[in-house]
Amino acid sequence: MSRKIGLQGNRAFCSVIFRAVVAAEKRCLLDALALFLAMILLTLSQSTLAQQPPPQSSSPASSMVQLNLQQAVQMALKQNPTVQIAVLNLAESHEQSNIALSQLLPQADFNVSDRALRENIQASIGLSIPGVPTAVGPFQVFQFGSDFSAPIFDLSLWREWQSSRKNISSADAQRLSVREQIVLLVVSQYLDCLRSAAEISAAQAQVDLAQVLFDQASDMEKHGAATSVDALRANVELQNEKQQLIIAQTNQKIALFGLAKLLNIGPTEQISLSDQLSFFQTPSLDINQSLADAYQSRPEMKQLFAEQQALKYQKSADKESRLPALTFSGNYEQQGISSSTVIPTYVYEAGISLPLFTGGRIHADIARDQLELEKINQNLQDEKNEIALEVQTAAAQLESAQNQVQVANLGDELAKQEVQQSRDRFQAGVADNIEVVTAQNALARADENRIAALYQYNQSRAELARAVGRIESLYIK
Repeated sequence: MSRKIGLQGNRAFCSVIFRAVVAAEKRCLLDALALFLAMILLTLSQSTLAQQPPPQSSSPASSMVQLNLQQAVQMALKQNPTVQIAVLNLAESHEQSNIALSQLLPQADFNVSDRALRENIQASIGLSIPGVPTAVGPFQVFQFGSDFSAPIFDLSLWREWQSSRKNISSADAQRLSVREQIVLLVVSQYLDCLRSAAEISAAQAQVDLAQVLFDQASDMEKHGAATSVDALRANVELQNEKQQLIIAQTNQKIALFGLAKLLNIGPTEQISLSDQLSFFQTPSLDINQSLADAYQSRPEMKQLFAEQQALKYQKSADKESRLPALTFSGNYEQQGISSSTVIPTYVYEAGISLPLFTGGRIHADIARDQLELEKINQNLQDEKNEIALEVQTAAAQLESAQNQVQVANLGDELAKQEVQQSRDRFQAGVADNIEVVTAQNALARADENRIAALYQYNQSRAELARAVGRIESLYIK
C-alpha cells in the first residue's frame, strides 16, 4: 500500500515537473520571439531616421564680418538709412528743378472729339430775325489735332527755375553734411568698441595677475610665511577683478550692437574688429587757418549759402511777377462733320498779361522773402560762431589728449614697477600683501587712464577733422 502511494506521488511530481518545463520552454519561445520582433522594429526605425534629413535649426546661422575703421566708414556711407534718405532728398530736388524748367518750355497736347450740336440762334443773339430759323442742327462735328502754348517772355518763371537750381545745391550740401555726421558717429562708435576691447584685455591681465598673487599668498600660507588674512585679501581682490572683466565684456557687446546699427547690419551678423586702439601722431594746426578752411569746407555753410541764393532768386521772381508776361499759343486741328470731310483748321495767338490788382499778394510775397533772407543771415552768423567753437574746442582737447597719453604711458610703466617691487617685498616677508593689493589697484587705474587717454586722443582727432569739414577725406583714403 505504501509503494502504490509512493509511486503515485512520484508520478504526480514528475507530471508537475514536466508541465513546468513545457511552460518554461513556451515562455522562452515567447521571449525570444518578442526579442526578435523588437530587433526588427529597431532596425526599421534606424533606417527611417537615416533617410530623413537632419532637423533644421530654428535660429539662422550667424556670420562674422571683420572690419577695419576704413571699411566700417565705407559700409556706413553705403548702407546707413540716414545717408540714403539724404540721397533721395537730393534726387527729389532734381525733379523739382525739372518741374520748374518745364514751365519755361513749350507745352502741347493731342485731342480727338466727336460732338453732336444743336444751337438756339434767338437765344444766342437775343432777338428774333425774320427769315432766320430759331435753331440750327443737330449736326455732327468731328475734330482731332493738338493745342500748344509757350512762354516767350516771363522773368518770374525764369527766376523760379534759378531758385530751384540753388535748392539742388542746398540738398547736395545737406547730403554732404549727413555723410560727415555719419562718419563721425561711426568713427566714435568704432573707437568705443576698440576701447572696450582694450578694457577687456586690461581686465583679463588684472585677473591673471590677481590669480598669480592669490596662488602666491596661498602657497606662503601653507608654508607659514603668510597669514590667512593675506590669502583672503588676495582672493577678494581676485573676485573684484573677475567682476570688472564681466563688466568690460558686456560693454563690448553693447558697443558692437551700436556699431551694427550704424552700419545697418542684420542681427545674425557679428562684427569683428581688425584694428587696435593706438596713437596716431597729428601735425600741429594753425587755428586761424583751420577756421578759414572750416568756413569754406563745412557743408553746413555751403547749404546756408545755397539757401540764401535760392531765396534771392525767389524774391526776384516775386518782384518780376509784376512785369508783363508774353505767351504764344494756338491749335492746329482737322475738323469736319464726319471723319471723311475734315479740313485743316488752326488758331495762332500771342498774348500779353499784366497783373493790375492782386490784393497785396505780391507785396506780401516779397516781404516774406525778405524775412527769410534775414533769418538765413542770422543762421549764417550763428553757424560761423558754432564752427569757431567746435574748432577751438577740438584743438584744445586734442592738445590735452596728447599730453594725457604721454603721462598715462609713464604712469602705467611706474605702476608695473610698483607691483613687481611689492611682490618681491611680500615674497621676502618684509611686508604683507596690503602693499601688493594697493599696487594692483594703482596698476588698474593706470591702465584705465592709458586707455581713456588713447580713446580721448583719437576721438578729439576725429572731432577736429569734423570741425574743419575734412573727416570723410581723413578716414577714407
